[in-house]
Parts: sequence; structure tokens; C-alpha cells
Amino acid sequence: MWWNWRGHEVHVLRRENRNAPVRVLLVHGAGGHSAALWPIASLLPPNQVELAAVDLPLYGETISPDPAAVRYQDWVALLCEFVLSEDDGRPLLLLGASIGGMLAYEVAARTGRPVAVVATCLLDPRDPQAPAVMTRFGPLGMLGGLLARFLPNRLAGRCIPMSWVAALSKMSRDPGLSHLCTVDPRGGGAKVPLGFLASLMTYRHVPPEEMQIPVTLAHPAKDAWTPVEVSTRWLSRIAAPAEMVMLRECGHFPIEDPGLADLVNAVERAARRAQRDDALPPLT
Repeated sequence: MWWNWRGHEVHVLRRENRNAPVRVLLVHGAGGHSAALWPIASLLPPNQVELAAVDLPLYGETISPDPAAVRYQDWVALLCEFVLSEDDGRPLLLLGASIGGMLAYEVAARTGRPVAVVATCLLDPRDPQAPAVMTRFGPLGMLGGLLARFLPNRLAGRCIPMSWVAALSKMSRDPGLSHLCTVDPRGGGAKVPLGFLASLMTYRHVPPEEMQIPVTLAHPAKDAWTPVEVSTRWLSRIAAPAEMVMLRECGHFPIEDPGLADLVNAVERAARRAQRDDALPPLT
């Protein structure tokens, strides 16, 4: 289906079940799109979970009136409005993959509507180490974080392939899947404006000390792209109940067993807690 948002024709994948007690919204990152992640999310039981996924501007099938003008703030605003417009009284979980994890966190913190966030990564771009792991340039990527603050307006609309910047070769433990993600014109092969990258690298997320929504970090145990230590630094500061689950044998794109089952189980546990209104145990 399609949803019009501020001139963007936003593509939304759905698996509807009005009788399902819980809703899950899937949030992709900057190297994927909803259809790429749908096979993972669709493993959630249909009788328990109604599922939706949005293609964010620049990615998937969404059509934007001016792609060069898209910024990370637009992603936040779009998802906040989508969450509020879809609210039907049932508990909502946000499932965020890659940088979609921090995006899901941000939307939950800003709207207060989701009952929980499950994220495979909590990468704060303002963390000094984040650019080094997010980009292809290793330690030199930290310079990119600094330069993003001083991007000239005349260059902000210039679009480049995401694969020029992101370390997409580390997307999966399967080199073939990493290659597919890199060349996919709806995902890692999409062109993004430099202004979007700058807005991502300089965005101030809601501080973890102010977060009131429970968070589960379901981090791939063999992620060669984003080290778990970067995510746990943020997780350990979250004021709300939080937990960590390691997805066994999984790379950044978590398709391997048994970690794929670990991810599905983590979302199912969060869904059951939402129905019972249970709290997470203290983070250890």
C-alpha cells in the first residue's frame, strides 16, 4: 500500500491481522529496505503479530518529490507521524535493524507510544568511534564526522551511492549477500545526498538517560561491521529497563541460525511482556 506524507509517496508493506494482540513496525537502516528485511520479520507468528514496514525516503519503492532535499530528520518525523496515525490501542513494538535500531529508539522516545524497542544495533553517530565503524575508511572515518558539521550548502544536495561511504562489504558473513546489498538500487546501491549523510552524522538523539521505553539490544554475535561495544555504551545508559541478547553465529544482516531464531524469540518475548505489562529484569 501507499501512504502520502508531505509529498512523499511512502511504500508500506503490511501483514494485517486485526485480531493479533500486538503490532510490530519494522524499521530498516541505510543499506536495506523493507522488502529485504521482510523474510526475517515475517517469521513472527501471524496469529500473534500484525506486521508493517515502511520504505524510508531514498530507499525501497518510496517516491520523493526532491530526493536531494531528504535529511535524517525527515526519517524521524515520518516515522513519528506514521506511529501516531496508526495507533489503534494495541501494543506496538518497533524492530530496528542496523542504524534503524537507533531510529526506532528515537521514534519511541519522541512519541511515547511503542511499548518496547528491539534493535540489532544502537549506533550513535556522534560517538567518536561511530564514524570509524560506520564508514569504509576505518579510523579516517572520524574525520568525516567532523567534516559533516561544516558541509557547504552548495554540496548538500549532491547525491552519491551509499556504497561509496558505508562498509557494505561487511553487511553479511555471506559475501554473495553483501554484494547483493551493495548493488541493490533500492538499498545499498541507492544514491543519497551529502546533506542526508551530514544530518545523520550530526543528529542529537534523545539522551539515553531520558528514555522511558524498554529496549532490547539483539546484537549479532559475529558482526564484522558494528562492534557490540559501540552499542552497549549507549544501552548501559538507558534509564528504562533494558536487556541484551546476542544473536549466535549472525553477521550484521542476521540471517544465520541459531541467531535468527534468537532474534525472533527476543521479539516474541517482548510481545508477551507487552500483553502482560511485565517489566524487563535489570540489565547486567
